[in-house]
Amino acid sequence: MPHFPIILVWENCDPGIGAAVRKLQEVWRPYSMASRSKRIDRLIQQVIDPAVAAYAATLPPDLLHFLPGAGSGLSFSDICRLVGLNDAARLQRQLLRQFVSSHGVKTDQGRRFVATLETLLALTRACARKPPLTSRANGKQVDRDRIQDFCRYCGSPTELAAYANGRLESDPDETLQFSSLYCSRHRPKLPDGGWNPEHQRARRSAAQFDAELERLTRQAGNWREPCAGSGDWLVDCYLHHYVLKHRLRYGDTSELRDHARRMTDARLTDRKKQIVMLLRYGMSQSDAASVLGIQRQAVSKASASIPSVFWQLPSLPEYSTEFLLSGVARKPAAPR
Repeated sequence: MPHFPIILVWENCDPGIGAAVRKLQEVWRPYSMASRSKRIDRLIQQVIDPAVAAYAATLPPDLLHFLPGAGSGLSFSDICRLVGLNDAARLQRQLLRQFVSSHGVKTDQGRRFVATLETLLALTRACARKPPLTSRANGKQVDRDRIQDFCRYCGSPTELAAYANGRLESDPDETLQFSSLYCSRHRPKLPDGGWNPEHQRARRSAAQFDAELERLTRQAGNWREPCAGSGDWLVDCYLHHYVLKHRLRYGDTSELRDHARRMTDARLTDRKKQIVMLLRYGMSQSDAASVLGIQRQAVSKASASIPSVFWQLPSLPEYSTEFLLSGVARKPAAPR
């Protein structure tokens, strides 16, 4: 089965819209923007438009202009069709930011509105990335059921996916077999027949890559608080900062996989994430060692081995040394 993007229904989303999004994903397999008979914007019109209209009817007038199409005589699918799914996603992101800056999320209605807009944004972005079941490349039809979109070890398309999308040319002698599991960087063997060391390294670190990807994906679904589900408070805090720095969102499949690959290749262990967090907010190496129960020399050696890019994190106003230490003894946020 090909990899299709998963649409995240945010906690506190309007129940009607949440149910409509789940219904759409149950039946959307043959739909895409590339299909002639089963265009995904028509499916949005059938399933999502009624739920959005029903939700808009419950909103006060001052919120309607933050909901795409509401109050303008256009439906949600009309907006997607007129400007395209990618531009519709950018419009939704802009409207969401304007709402948060002008209204905030202090009320139950505000929190529900934000969760609903985030769900619609996730829907639009997923639909924009939804691949067709079949593709033509170099005059040949490729069955999408054979294709895994992303390389097993990173966010690049597999060779077969790249070929199906017209990004790779077929070998003149038809001796080159495109991989359905790996990109050209991570394929098991090189063109000359030798074993690929990049594949071997990625294979050895597959478990760590999977763990980093799962945590980043979970945290990308919630920018408000640490909730990566790593089992360690300081690690969750690090991933919270990292996701905000790179503005990663749930559904950014390629980007999330690439960042998980970078963390894995850089050997950014959980211990190193803990050290970055403690030192980032003003703690000395000796105090950090005391909190972590290790020697100061171990902190010094680990911190020196961390690439500078992983130190470059935003300063969040709610964070401080006291905030970090207050969570060390308690359980991290539960996975959502």
